Amino acid sequence: METLNKTAITVECIVNAPVEKVWEFWAKPEHITKWCNASDDWHAPYAENDLRKDGKFKTTMAAKDGSFSFDFGGVYTNVKEYSLIEYTMDDDRKVKIDFISQDNATRVVESFEPETTNPIEMQRGGWQAILDNFKKYAEANK
Repeated sequence: METLNKTAITVECIVNAPVEKVWEFWAKPEHITKWCNASDDWHAPYAENDLRKDGKFKTTMAAKDGSFSFDFGGVYTNVKEYSLIEYTMDDDRKVKIDFISQDNATRVVESFEPETTNPIEMQRGGWQAILDNFKKYAEANK
């Protein structure tokens, strides 16, 4: 199914942790490998991250049974510590992530351009599942 709609998809959550901790868990490879998966039968065995303008990142996402894996990567176009990350994925789609401090919590709002193969709801569901895993990990380790 081709998806022709290029309207950004937005997912979000509120993480019950201060923005400094949330930023650290989002940015450091040793944390990324612990939360970057959409379901329990997937994992992220490898991550590298140079979180700065023009810096690159790559995360390997893989089925735990070894049946499939792929690299998710891109280049950062804008980084404002504890506030904003923008990047372009390897397939030229744009992503924007806002980190909004709210008392002792952080609202994370992630918007991304959809790809053209999978239905919008499937893409939204996958990205939301990863964000939900991030929330769970960050709250358990704050």
